[in-house]
Amino acid sequence: MSLARVAAAFAGVLLSATLVQASDTKPAIVFDTGGKFDKSFNEGVAYGAERFKKETGIEPIEFEVTNDTQFEQAHRRFAQRGSALIIGVGFDQGVPVETVAKEFPAVHFTIIDAVVKQPNVQSVLFKEQEGSFLVGMAAALASKTGKIGFIGGMDIPLIRRFACGYLQGAKYANPNIEVIQNMTGTTPAAWNDPARGGELATGQFDRGVDVVYAAAGGTGIGVYQKAKDAGKLAIGVDSNQNYLQPGTMLTSMVKRVDLAAYNSLMAEKAGAWQPGVSVLGLKEGGVDWAVDQYNENLITPEMKAKVEQTKTDIIEGKIKVQDYMEANTCSA
Repeated sequence: MSLARVAAAFAGVLLSATLVQASDTKPAIVFDTGGKFDKSFNEGVAYGAERFKKETGIEPIEFEVTNDTQFEQAHRRFAQRGSALIIGVGFDQGVPVETVAKEFPAVHFTIIDAVVKQPNVQSVLFKEQEGSFLVGMAAALASKTGKIGFIGGMDIPLIRRFACGYLQGAKYANPNIEVIQNMTGTTPAAWNDPARGGELATGQFDRGVDVVYAAAGGTGIGVYQKAKDAGKLAIGVDSNQNYLQPGTMLTSMVKRVDLAAYNSLMAEKAGAWQPGVSVLGLKEGGVDWAVDQYNENLITPEMKAKVEQTKTDIIEGKIKVQDYMEANTCSA
């Protein structure tokens, strides 16, 4: 047997052993490859699960994959062990969830950031372009050089949606702003590469960027550190990351994956869980920008007033933010 097959077999044994310890009826969560404690996307889901635990006393079973080949096996094992609800975190789990959902029609599945059209699957999407529009405005208003940056994680349409919203917001605030963009990579490893994120940030700073937005999961941690070292500003993503580098974090584009997880868990417990597709934007409280004690000194009253007015205009339909994933292009 080859070393690769031995490693795969061993990983399967470890996965099975981990899941065997699970309580048969508890809800389950399969985290994305960035890891539960990425301080961003996955950790936001973990916050939702922790809130559910505090309010109900029920602790969801969790599994962190080490590679994307484990997704399908994790969902199948949880379903076999009797979990009534399984939450899949991230677009990479779309195919595995669809496969396993067909095998276990009585089990409920919730997937975040992907659409799976099965009668026992709930798909939760977000209008990332709307939240990114707001932080793009903030970046342009705060920039002193007229150059701002964007660093994405894995180069996929979803992250291009973040970038496009950011660009539109920046141009709305300052039509002459220059936006420099980089993607970290083309594989799931791009979500957890702080060193590479730091390198990309340094390259942008060398080109005159003084505010950088990272939509890159754990990779963003390296971006924020380099921004602090260089005396520049950074913008967090998914979770409120303002606390990570106070004085450096201009704001964060908050994506309420915590709310998606919490609502799904509570609905399942109440017997009110429903399949289908939901899309959460500014109007639904699904995305926003974050102002708190960690960044309030960086946000002037004028900046806050302009961004908040724009937020209202988007909610009321006066401003339409282009969705990159609808046209596969960004015209800003």
